[in-house]
Amino acid sequence: MYKTTKIIISSILLFSSFFINAQNDRKTITGKILDKENNEPIPFASVYLKGQRVGTVSNEEGEFIFHFSSLDGYDIITISSIGYESIEKNVNDFIPNQRILISSKITGLNEVVIMSTKNRRLTAKQIVKKAYKNIHKNYPNKPYILEGFVRDLQKEDDKYVEYLECAAKFYNQSTSSEIEAEVELVEIRNNYIAQKNPWNEQWERKNSIIDLIEDDFIRFDYGPILGKNGWKYELEDILPYNNKYVYRIKATDEPFQKAILYIDTESFAFVKLELTRASHNGKSWKRRLTNGEEQVYYNVIFEYQEYNNKMYLKYQKEEDTWKIYDTKKPSKLLFTKNPKKELFINKIITDSIDQYPFKQNMNIGVSLENQSKEYNAVFWSKYNAPQKTKELSKIEQYLKEIKK
Repeated sequence: MYKTTKIIISSILLFSSFFINAQNDRKTITGKILDKENNEPIPFASVYLKGQRVGTVSNEEGEFIFHFSSLDGYDIITISSIGYESIEKNVNDFIPNQRILISSKITGLNEVVIMSTKNRRLTAKQIVKKAYKNIHKNYPNKPYILEGFVRDLQKEDDKYVEYLECAAKFYNQSTSSEIEAEVELVEIRNNYIAQKNPWNEQWERKNSIIDLIEDDFIRFDYGPILGKNGWKYELEDILPYNNKYVYRIKATDEPFQKAILYIDTESFAFVKLELTRASHNGKSWKRRLTNGEEQVYYNVIFEYQEYNNKMYLKYQKEEDTWKIYDTKKPSKLLFTKNPKKELFINKIITDSIDQYPFKQNMNIGVSLENQSKEYNAVFWSKYNAPQKTKELSKIEQYLKEIKK
């Protein structure tokens, strides 16, 4: 009876509080990160081994689960998020039922001076241009590999029709090279597909990872980072991040585009980028495609992390709204689809790239679920996939029931 009760309590703590589980050479910590002032969850906060290349991020409810090797001897966890103080904790200091509270009330912001080296005040546009000019200094100038977790969630009208999760490796050339990353599909965990609109049989883009790797603002040199064309910029705030500060700059390109740029005040590296495109007065910035698609909303977020004085992708999200019209009757709306794709990076590899196990095996013309292997429970028990939110768990269960 005692052992049974203990197991149940441990299972509850896994989702609601911090705990440490040392099993063989593995440790696992889980928890919830909250705003100290209002007790609200902090989404996509970084949870990393201090100074190392292995970590994870919290989900939209502030919860996370993090696996790492106990043999490496690293015992300090760093937790950080833009706009909040960074904190460090020894792994052994995490106790059951503990929530991590981090504060946005930081002193000393007035000491940050918005000046160039010639003591001339920089405008928001000049800050962006300087960040763009410094891309070659701040981003990798040699090949590197990112290991990450991809989540693809799709909805048609008000019905969820697809939920897919996979682990993948991304082989990237130098940032200056305009070449898309090569991809190794490692494992696929969930692939629940419901009945989709018949339009998809002919026109759907099968491989959603391509949408993620082709929309790299830094590598492919486009979007609001250029500081030109019709974009206007306004400095909104200076915020703490990783014991330094970042500029928060609002950018607009009327009438369809707006963006938020977070730029390091010292290195002028782009730390986070968010671009939103939306239709205006019933008109889309993008003409209707020959297959009947018309994009009426687009939102993409890139957040980067620093490792060895270079910036690497940490998190990427792309969310769209498409209206699908009948190609034979252009005024007839068939349905609306809302794909949402996310990429969570949990490991950065920069050394001995040629010796690192990588095999480009993704077929871009084949859907991810049709490239999956048999479910590997051992792999997923140790893998740093982000913690599921309650909403995602409900969606997964809904699609699982439909699939039956």
